[in-house]
Parts: sequence; C-alpha cells; structure tokens
Amino acid sequence: MAEPYPSNETPAPSADEPQLPSRGPGRRRVVWIASTALALVVALVVGLVVSQSGGSGGSKTISIGVTDASQPYWKTFTDLAKKQLGVNVKLVNFSDYSQPNPALKEGQLDLNEFQHIQYLANYNVTAHDDLQPIGATAVYPLPLYSLKYHKPSALPNGVKVAIPNDAINEARGLLVLQAAGLLTLKDGGTAFSTTADIVTHKVGVTTLDASQTADALLNGSVAAAIVNNNYATSAKLSSSQAIFQDDPAGPGAAPYVNIFVTRKADVNNPLYLKLVALYHDPSVEKGVQQANGGTAVFRDVPPAALQSELATVEQQAKAAQQ
Repeated sequence: MAEPYPSNETPAPSADEPQLPSRGPGRRRVVWIASTALALVVALVVGLVVSQSGGSGGSKTISIGVTDASQPYWKTFTDLAKKQLGVNVKLVNFSDYSQPNPALKEGQLDLNEFQHIQYLANYNVTAHDDLQPIGATAVYPLPLYSLKYHKPSALPNGVKVAIPNDAINEARGLLVLQAAGLLTLKDGGTAFSTTADIVTHKVGVTTLDASQTADALLNGSVAAAIVNNNYATSAKLSSSQAIFQDDPAGPGAAPYVNIFVTRKADVNNPLYLKLVALYHDPSVEKGVQQANGGTAVFRDVPPAALQSELATVEQQAKAAQQ
C-alpha cells in the first residue's frame, strides 16, 4: 500500500523563533510555482520508473492470451519466466477463438498464443489488421482416419470421405487428401482451397462440421474422415487408425505452424523474444506433449521467416476473396 502523502501546510512558526521579513506576494508566487514544477518533475520521474519496472515490486508483467490456460505446461512456462527473466506472466484465457486477436489489437494483451499462421492471415485480411508472429511453437498433424482400411490406396473408388467444412480446415483437409493421392486440386491447391478447386478425384468428398467428422466415421456413413486432434481424442480414435497425415516438416505444413503473436510495433521487443523462446525449454515441451497425446511436432522458426510466410498466406487469402 502507498504511504500517505505529507501535508502541504507549513507549521506556524513558534513565537520564540526569529521572524524573516515579508517578501511580498510576488515572491510567494515564484516560490509556489517553483515548488509545484519540482513536484511535477518528481512525480513524472517516479511514474516512469514504476512503468519501466512493471510495478512497485520491480517485476515486469506481460499478459498472454491463450485458450488452454488450465494446462499444466503453462504453469511450468510462467515459473520459468519468473525465474529466468524476472517476468510475471499473466495468462488471460479465452473460450472463443474470435476474441484474442482483437484484445491484442486493443492493447489488452501483450502477446497471444492460440493460432497458426493461416488463422492469423485470415484474421488480418478480414479485420484489416497487421498483427505479426514472433515465435513458433508446434505443428499438429491433421490425420485421415479409417476404421476398415489401413492405407489411402486401399480405399475403393467412389467411397465417401468426410472433411471439416470451415474455411481453414476444409482447405487443409483437401491438401491432406491430395498428398494421400485421393484427389488433385487446381494449381496444386492453397491454404484457402475449397471443394470447387477439385480437379480429379478417386473418392467422394463430404463436408461436415468439424465436430461431426468423427461421428460420421464411427457410424459408418463415410469410409474415412479428416478429424481434428481434439475431436479425435473425444471420439477415442487411436493413432493406429490414422492411415495418413500431412508432413509437419514439409513446406505444405508452413501455414499451420502455431505461433506467438504481437502487434507490429513490438516485433523486435527483446523481452518478448526471450519470453517466447522459453516455450522450447525441455520442461515446457514435455508438458505440451503430455497435454496433446504426443502429437505435437515442435518447430523453431526465426521470426522473419514466420512473418514472410504470413505475408504469403495473406496474399492467398486476398486472392480467395476475389
């Protein structure tokens, strides 16, 4: 708690003290102005010191927007930040993916970590924003599952395969099917391809809500399905039932690298860069793997390369809107 401010009143002199002659109202005004100016300067200096230190405790506080703050690896991360960098990390949890980017734009956060490059590119283009990635975390492969067939080439001609129908996962699902040899896309496809871009196909593609592709596979209405990691876990699909997945180390996975993001003005902030690097501490990575069933493929990509990839995907997003 702050100390109480001292009184501005001057105690009345004792009758026994020698009295100085009066200097007139003009002199008193000069003294009052000088005292006030000095007080303002002192207050300004104190304010700057406090703001640079992040508070009266001398520690910097950095707010990070996430969507999984309850995961134990974030506790490991925040403890490392405090121990190694003297930084207090404040995690701000969001249940809606549409919220962390606007919150970062408005200065309510310093960083966020919940999205991959393609998601950020789509946001920047549609929101006319310029948020930027400054650190990579991991890629989570997108698998093609089947309960009956053990490899893509075993799928009979014409069988139905389900993919998510949202703009981001539909394109990636189509790219997975193309890499599996089940269809081809116009001009090789992009991170914003749709079913309208299918040129040739061995299987029929059915688009469903991402939460329904696992159910369609389990009830037998499709022979195979693209299922996002969280829904595959909920449906108890095993890794042995994944007959194909995209290559997390290949160039096609670049738009799907998950990232730490900040405002464009802060891309070279040295403290932010040191902080995001802690994500690749072995103790943090171990916790991430435990939280994701061992599916994370960690990527350590320089910020400049991430920003270059973002610019490329943003151009694809703009072209897709035309």
